Amino acid sequence: MNESLQQSPADGRGPNPCAHRCDEVLVALRRVIRAVDLHSRALVRSHGLTAPQALVLKEIVAAGELPVGAVAQRVSLSHATITDILNRLERRGLVARTRSDTDRRRVLVRATPDAKQTLKRAPPLLQESFASRFAGLADWEQTMLLASLQRIAALMDAERIDAAPVLAPGSVSDAAEPAGTAAPQSAGSDIAPATADESEISDAGA
Repeated sequence: MNESLQQSPADGRGPNPCAHRCDEVLVALRRVIRAVDLHSRALVRSHGLTAPQALVLKEIVAAGELPVGAVAQRVSLSHATITDILNRLERRGLVARTRSDTDRRRVLVRATPDAKQTLKRAPPLLQESFASRFAGLADWEQTMLLASLQRIAALMDAERIDAAPVLAPGSVSDAAEPAGTAAPQSAGSDIAPATADESEISDAGA
């Protein structure tokens, strides 16, 4: 028997509508979780990129060249998390970092030709599709959805969990690297990789 049609504990006269609605909410949440997971796996299989990596690459390609801090601001991620993602992208030859000619303290990042070709073949990010459709909703509906999701987070005691505005399974730091693709840092690079402390900060802030 469908669990959503369980008897009401109050009078036992029929299906419990509250339990049925709760099941429907949980099914919808499960579908969202599965959609994020399936899209992320497909992106890794087809292009070797995680969703956070693709998001960062798209911003860099669109701008041409950006300071690291500006990249973090554009995708709403912490500086430490961006540093970790850039380290991984640089090891794969998808981005290059240089010191600014006018201010040696500033690090500029640009996408390589390989990155541009990779993005041309990549499918739209699930996050981008959602954002486009969300923007097309009326203000009242956007507000209603936001309030409903915030209420769901509170009901699950999740409203205080740190989270970045990125659709990716697990933490953004965990999703920064596809499984089995890690590579040693190039010995000739003069840009220091993220330290262990930075990785810990990115885990906490993402």
